[in-house]
Amino acid sequence: MRVFLAGATGAIGRRLTPLLVAAGHPVTATTRSAEKAAALKAQGAEPVVVDVFDSDRLCAAVVAARPDVVIHQLTDLPQIFDPVRSVDVLRRNSRLRIEGTANLVAAARASGSRRIIAQSIAFAYAPGAEPRAESDPLAFGEGEEPSAITARGVRALETAVLGAPGITGIVLRYGRLYGPGTWFATAQSLHVDAAAKAALLAVSRGTPGVYNIAEDDGALTVDKARRELGFDATFRLAH
Repeated sequence: MRVFLAGATGAIGRRLTPLLVAAGHPVTATTRSAEKAAALKAQGAEPVVVDVFDSDRLCAAVVAARPDVVIHQLTDLPQIFDPVRSVDVLRRNSRLRIEGTANLVAAARASGSRRIIAQSIAFAYAPGAEPRAESDPLAFGEGEEPSAITARGVRALETAVLGAPGITGIVLRYGRLYGPGTWFATAQSLHVDAAAKAALLAVSRGTPGVYNIAEDDGALTVDKARRELGFDATFRLAH
């Protein structure tokens, strides 16, 4: 299946691109940086330099790619976590989830795509007993507290993806990532390689809806992802 991967040079996107190519999917992969396009080409993808906030150019790029599946792995996060600027980072990332997702969904609809797979997070649930299931409520998005800023973005992203008319919407709620290209080298709740593999699996598996994607540490239920996607939290790339 033809795949349009938005956010191909992010932490998950860098690990996902070679998986998609190896599985035989023709991949159109986006980056905002012309300097990074060559690396995507070397991985076997067709690079497109585009900003998700430029709705017209984004739509043209998606329509030209004619994808069967659109994958949303876009984030607006620095490579190194700076707690001093954390609120600004959350605001930028929330804006991307709200406005960027709406633009990408509109482009997917214009292109005739049949499926959207989107990166969400599994640490935006409202307070409650663990393990948290996909049916549990998300946190409220009112106010300017960091948790509220994040919740607004998550709610908007998931609503846009799951409510896109005529498109199968799949939301992957990832646990906190660790591994190459992430903020954490030591174990958190999900290795970046397992996160990438989950997105690959969702290209051809899974019914519409939300899936917790994490290691089985008692904080989240991941039975649905195992059952419907074949998710395996122990997956690692060979190199």
